[in-house]
Formats: sequence, C-alpha cells, structure tokens
Amino acid sequence: MTLGLFTLILFCGAILAGFLGSLTGLGGGFVIIPLLTLAFGVDLRYAIGASLVTSIASSSGAAAAYLKEGITNIRIGMFLEIATTTGAVVGALVAIYLNNGFIAVLFGCVLIFSSLRTIFYKKTEADPNEKGDPLGEKLHLNSSYITREGEVVRYKVQHVLGGYSLMTLAGVLSGILGIGSGALKVLAMDTAMKIPFKVSTTTSNFMVGVTTAASAVIYLQRGYIDPGLAMPIVTGVLLGAFLGSKILPKANVRNLRLLFSVVIFIVAITMMYNGLSGKL
Repeated sequence: MTLGLFTLILFCGAILAGFLGSLTGLGGGFVIIPLLTLAFGVDLRYAIGASLVTSIASSSGAAAAYLKEGITNIRIGMFLEIATTTGAVVGALVAIYLNNGFIAVLFGCVLIFSSLRTIFYKKTEADPNEKGDPLGEKLHLNSSYITREGEVVRYKVQHVLGGYSLMTLAGVLSGILGIGSGALKVLAMDTAMKIPFKVSTTTSNFMVGVTTAASAVIYLQRGYIDPGLAMPIVTGVLLGAFLGSKILPKANVRNLRLLFSVVIFIVAITMMYNGLSGKL
C-alpha cells in the first residue's frame, strides 16, 4: 500500500469516526484506536498518541461553540480539570510501562462499559429545591442557564468530592487509553453531582482538550505522536464531526446509538482477544 493510499483511507476512516462520535457522544477515539490497530496494524501507543491529538483539536472547536451558548459552567470545568489533568498525567506516565496486551484488554473493558451506558443511560433531572453540597456552595459551583425557550434553569451541585474522585479516575483512563472517558464523566457530573445533562455535556467537552493535552505532552516526549498519522486523522475527525452536527437534529439518535453500541461491543471483544493473544 502506497503512502498516499494509506493517508486517503485513514482520512476517510477519520471522517467516519468523527461522524459517529458526534452522533453518539462517545468521541472519535473509540473508533480511531481500533481502526489503526486492528485494520492497519499500527502500534497501540502510536494509535493512542494520534487519538490524543485528535481529541485536543475536536474539543477545542466544540468548546468554543458551547461557550457562546452560555451553558458551559467554567467554574465546574476548571475545578474538575485539576482532577482530570492530574489523573491524565499519572495515566500517561504509567501507560509507558504497561504491556500492550494489558492496555488493549483495559480498552476493551472501557468500550463495553461505554456501550452499555449508551444503551441503558437515562437522563437524571436535578431538583432545583434540593440542598446543594456545602463545598459546592463555597466554591460557587452552583449556577443556571437559559434555554432556547427563554426559561431559566437553576441547579445546585451535589457530592462534589465523589464527582472529583470519579473525574480523577476518568483522567487516568484518558491518559492510558487516549480517549475522553465520556462514560465515566457522565457518571461523575450527571449521576453523582446531579448537574443537568446539557451542562455536564458541554462542560465535559470544555475539559477534554486540557485533559488530553496533559497526556499528549508525555506521549510527545516519548516519541509516540507521529505527525503523519495525526494530520489526516485530525482533519478527518473535524470534518466528520461537522457533518454529524448537521445531521444530528434530524437523525433518530436513539437507533444510531444502539447500532453504534453493538459495533463498539464487537470491536471491544476483538481488541480484548488480540490483546490476550499477543497480536497487538
């Protein structure tokens, strides 16, 4: 296979990854890493490095758009970034010394967990009358946002320390696997901290760029970020995410998520099999 053909196929695969990632909310890394390792035989660490660079680019573009809407809670984002960034650095440092097979099995477990969360996840509506966490009040994390209909939605943050701990774990997994660990962030922000779904989604996206940048520095120092891999992937994922954002309002997202979750489950089993059999 020539370099030009490889780049073209990689670019098309990245468009698909960005497209599916934007429709399902799982992110392109869930597709990019299996695509590179299983389809093209790229070393797992280089695949993770490329995925991290992609996450930085896609998160930065989306975060800017969400900030303009006024839904993102910057205070919560900056507070929880301490947890995710610390975890991401630790994860990236540890990942260097982990066996590829172990990382592949761990990646497969996270894929399965994420696919199940996507299928069975139910939105939890915060009770505006519920008393907030005292620590959240001291840090001024409670806030509000205005819906498109002009309604003011107020919310109070719950279980701040529990959410912080889960975010640290999400950061560690992000540093090891090169993905956004969106399922764990949903657990932390939406389920544990009782932050409204729109706020948790936009704030999580705001945090991803900083989290993955911390991990990417470690991978860059170790020489695991290849510009030849990263460039077509970043461009393709951004294009795919843009196309997905245009189709999302008209698409049956529930069916798409079910289909994508089944595919992700199959990919997870394949990754775990290859990791256990030493093929990665």
